[in-house]
Amino acid sequence: MKNLKYLFFPILIGICFILNSCENIKNSKYITIGMVDGWAEDVAMTHVAKAILDQQGYHVIIQKASTDMILASMNNEDTDLFMGVWLPYTHAKKVAKFPGLVNIGTNYDSGRIGLVVPEYIPVNSIEELNQHKDQFNHSIIGIEKGAGLTSGTDQAIIDYTLDYKQINSSTIAMITELQNAIQRKQWIVVAGWQPHWMFGKMKLKFLHDPKKVFGEAEQIKTYARKSFGKDHPELTKFFAKVHFDDEHMADLLLKMEHSKNKEATAIKWVEEHPELVKLWLDKK
Repeated sequence: MKNLKYLFFPILIGICFILNSCENIKNSKYITIGMVDGWAEDVAMTHVAKAILDQQGYHVIIQKASTDMILASMNNEDTDLFMGVWLPYTHAKKVAKFPGLVNIGTNYDSGRIGLVVPEYIPVNSIEELNQHKDQFNHSIIGIEKGAGLTSGTDQAIIDYTLDYKQINSSTIAMITELQNAIQRKQWIVVAGWQPHWMFGKMKLKFLHDPKKVFGEAEQIKTYARKSFGKDHPELTKFFAKVHFDDEHMADLLLKMEHSKNKEATAIKWVEEHPELVKLWLDKK
């Protein structure tokens, strides 16, 4: 029993040291940002934020995961930030599950989700899809299961009584299918969103959604763990100011799409926009 007591105290001290170290990391210059790999706008904005903060002496760690995993991790105080929350429609139900999250800023104001077709296809509304179901092979090409856009597409199939099935795999697979179809002038309908570089590279259009299943204009917001503002008030102010207009977002997404090194491209983009960065950092 005496030996066990002697063993217990070093273990207890070790646990205290680890917990204290974790707390110090939370209050240090180590920042963790969740990112959904494959979401063009989230990847772009996250890398730009990292490039700026790295220059300010922070050490930013990007954690790639699904939306649900990132939100849950922030709710547990394990991840600091996520710049890809779409509201008031796409992620509303997901965010509502996690009360330990704080909205600290809006990155972009003109977001949109819905069903998308190439411009050469003579269909303009979701209501017209059943008239052309054979040409579309009764299929809507979707993205990852669990995405807000995916559940919205499932709801559209129900609300519009579409004789279609949604085919899900990944964002990259969806874009590949879309590019291949356009090269062959084939009929295709996909679940898509804007901002995305594909609208700058391909001639596309959203199908009119009279039932508003996909909502209207969306904002992309940055959410943080509950204690982030207390631990990093200066960064809370920074992320509250980070905002991309349509011109900056389109320019960034096109450059990122052609890049083989996202980190290097973000650093260069930051160097090319000193006045914008100065505004975000509140430096005069």
